[in-house]
Amino acid sequence: MDTPLSTIAVVGLGTMGTGIAEVLARAGHEVIGIDINDAAARQAVAALEAATARAVRRERITEEERSDILARFRTFGDLQAAVEAELVIEVVPESYEIKQQLFRELDAIVSPTAILATGTNALSVTRLAAESLHPERVLGLHFFNPAPAMKLVEVVSSVLTAPPAVEAVTALARSLGKEPVAVGDRPGFVADGLLFGYLNQAAAMYEANYASREDIDAAMKLGCGLPMGPLTLLDLIGIDTARTVLEAMYSASHDRLHAPAPILRQLSEAGLTGRKSGRGFYTYTESGSQTVVPDALTPRESTSAADGRAVRSVGVAGSGTMASGIAEVFAKAGYDVVLAARSQEKADTAKGRIAKSLERSVTKGRLTAEARDETLARITAAGSLDAFADVDLAVEAVAEDLSVKQQLFGTMDKVCKPGAVLATTTSSLPVVAIARATSRPQDVVGMHFFNPAPAMKLVEVVRTVLTADDVHATVREVCVKVRKHPVDCGDRAGFIVNALLFPYLNNAIKMVEEHYASLDDIDAAMKLGGGYPMGPFELLDVVGLDVSLAIEKVLHSEFRDPGLAPAPLLEHLVAAGCLGRKTGRGFREYARR
Repeated sequence: MDTPLSTIAVVGLGTMGTGIAEVLARAGHEVIGIDINDAAARQAVAALEAATARAVRRERITEEERSDILARFRTFGDLQAAVEAELVIEVVPESYEIKQQLFRELDAIVSPTAILATGTNALSVTRLAAESLHPERVLGLHFFNPAPAMKLVEVVSSVLTAPPAVEAVTALARSLGKEPVAVGDRPGFVADGLLFGYLNQAAAMYEANYASREDIDAAMKLGCGLPMGPLTLLDLIGIDTARTVLEAMYSASHDRLHAPAPILRQLSEAGLTGRKSGRGFYTYTESGSQTVVPDALTPRESTSAADGRAVRSVGVAGSGTMASGIAEVFAKAGYDVVLAARSQEKADTAKGRIAKSLERSVTKGRLTAEARDETLARITAAGSLDAFADVDLAVEAVAEDLSVKQQLFGTMDKVCKPGAVLATTTSSLPVVAIARATSRPQDVVGMHFFNPAPAMKLVEVVRTVLTADDVHATVREVCVKVRKHPVDCGDRAGFIVNALLFPYLNNAIKMVEEHYASLDDIDAAMKLGGGYPMGPFELLDVVGLDVSLAIEKVLHSEFRDPGLAPAPLLEHLVAAGCLGRKTGRGFREYARR
């Protein structure tokens, strides 16, 4: 295993195998591509030719370098071609039988010192290694799709793997410009172990008709900054592949969150496996296409104006960051805004915060001084909710405490005129419980903005069983007018974003509790392998561990799923006062300002 990995065989020339071969050939390795399907081999060569031609056009490589890369990639239809390889990477179908048979055949072909790497993301590396004559040289080398672009490589060791083999492939990954993360052998490893549970819950949410596929995808893209919505990602990965990964995860964890949603089986067995078949959760122009075309489930554009209520003035209750941000959003959009707090001093302070925010926008050239002055002039700071007497829409943004919100809504019920829409920005409390504190629950709706409100485009519009049709229509119209993207959801814990986000964060904490991976490796895996703007522990420290724990408790209480129980480590940190960046310490320590 001390020999340099100059000649590398890639067995299986599908999308992933072809991508890995390209990365290796570009890095100067001799690459032996093996596939029993001649068409797959020809397609792999064509893909490399096209990729290198693009690189020449973009002046990233020369024509001579392109010729060298192409010369280093040779394809064969017989496994015997791997005889010279110092490393063999298999990316054949996710089946124990297929992979085990492959390793048995390789044992008789390659040198005893050659390393055998499986590209599995779902199967046990230990079980595969046990079938080999030399289990100490078998490990996992999990690239992410598309391999040329994605930086993460998970290096998976079993209890049988020899350290020199791990060191050799880790060094190889670094030489390829990748970020290797060392993980143990369990289904899904780090990135997919967290990602597929989240995808599964999104599929179950859609299957339950809780929200449309478009709203689920838009919510996670706009609310979390993800590059792709979960249902679109399932179509890209392949619904059959996702089901296989989840089955393997569930067999190991017995966590209901990993039990494949029935819709994944239904779609898989119907051959609706996603982009590769031309249809999955969405419909595509043809097999392999990424272009979505309308189908029977595509929302129709409304041809007439929605029958909503007129909104000219807005009241915002609260004096914190969220209240100030929401007031700024409405004032910028041309609405007259009353910003009410518990005292005139608090209200004036909140308006001052808006003034500073607008001034920053002027400094950055995003807003004119005239627009700043006009926006501020539309905002009236008030020390009492009595100022809400004439508003058409009243939005509360106070502490996330049910009794506090109920008391406030009881007051707004008495103060606000008949026909005014009353909206709560709660992110986790039952909207109907807040609505019942009024004599007009039909006028109450959830309007969940995301922080910071001026920047975040998403608003979850939460309709209770009592919310009137015209109230729902009004809030959707207003969201569009203030340049936000409304998504509809029912009144249940977490709505869309938090119901999908926080179980993922909780599972990341459990990985650390079990000493499976470090904070840094998990954060790196999700940023580099999943395209997340922040790793889970970075995000938890930003959100606040106390806030996160409260949401986890609400989700667990609502759904009664053991898998949603808050991780003990989260509870311990909160009890110790380690709440994240705001206290200077959470999962990590921060310099005090």
